Amino acid sequence: MFLYQFEDLRSAMLEDATAGLSRDQKSLSSKYFYDKRGSELFEAICELDEYYLTRSEIKIMERHIREICSSLGKRCLLVELGSGSSSKTRLLLKNMDDLTAYVPVDISGKFLQQTVNELEKEYPALKVMPVVRDYTQPFDIPDIPDVRRTVLYFPGSTIGNFPKAQARAFLERLCSILSVGDGLLIGVDALKDVSVLEAAYNDSQGITAAFNKNILIRLNKELEANFDINRFTHKAWFNSEEKRIEMHLISDTEQTVTIRDMPFHFREGETIHTENSCKYSDEDFRSLVAGLFEIEHMWMDSSAFFYVYYLRKR
Repeated sequence: MFLYQFEDLRSAMLEDATAGLSRDQKSLSSKYFYDKRGSELFEAICELDEYYLTRSEIKIMERHIREICSSLGKRCLLVELGSGSSSKTRLLLKNMDDLTAYVPVDISGKFLQQTVNELEKEYPALKVMPVVRDYTQPFDIPDIPDVRRTVLYFPGSTIGNFPKAQARAFLERLCSILSVGDGLLIGVDALKDVSVLEAAYNDSQGITAAFNKNILIRLNKELEANFDINRFTHKAWFNSEEKRIEMHLISDTEQTVTIRDMPFHFREGETIHTENSCKYSDEDFRSLVAGLFEIEHMWMDSSAFFYVYYLRKR
């Protein structure tokens, strides 16, 4: 196995962390959740009763898998952004005819290598070409011959992690690396009752809290920071004006934390904003992609909690 574009992300992490913690509203980028431990915690979140997203998306995929695979077509190059364990992708891999290759892209090299090892055992005839990369930054898709269509796969409502303006810019960049007729298969979380949304990000077992705090543990390990995670509390809430869930870490006391000897002061009750998860109506999402992609198909679960779209580049 060869990991394309492997890079040391610590310098970028240091720059992002110090810039984010210097703002009036302190923030850390959610992309740094996903070291090996963070990826494992997220997989556990996906199994929680409160976390409807994965369950709803898988039901859509299972119910409509033949139609979805038919839309992607033969001799397809499947490129997954933020692949994690590739659990949803296995539904595609099992059912797609004449798939040319699968390119999983993930920021966590160790977790990606573990996943690819498993896939190579499960699908020995499949060409798997992993890319260790922050997919929010430009990256090259491996050059593979005999490809009729490239399809980017972006499951799990990860598009919601971008504020709306940034989501549009991200989709513009994805569109720019595709050719006319190429596709984007994407999961989108629907607007719904606030109590359902907030329960999904404040689970009773505290796994989401551990996932959120893991970003501080990672800064301690990789950037010589000295966060005491027991002095921060996880909390997520729905911002109705922005139509998004926001995840925060709340400082329980007044304290000063250092990262490589750079001090960052926290007032009691001050928060670090770690993640957004924007929610979309069908109308909102169609407006978001207008002019970039044509919506060929939209599938949803019986509760209308989640959408899966297949988009074709104009």
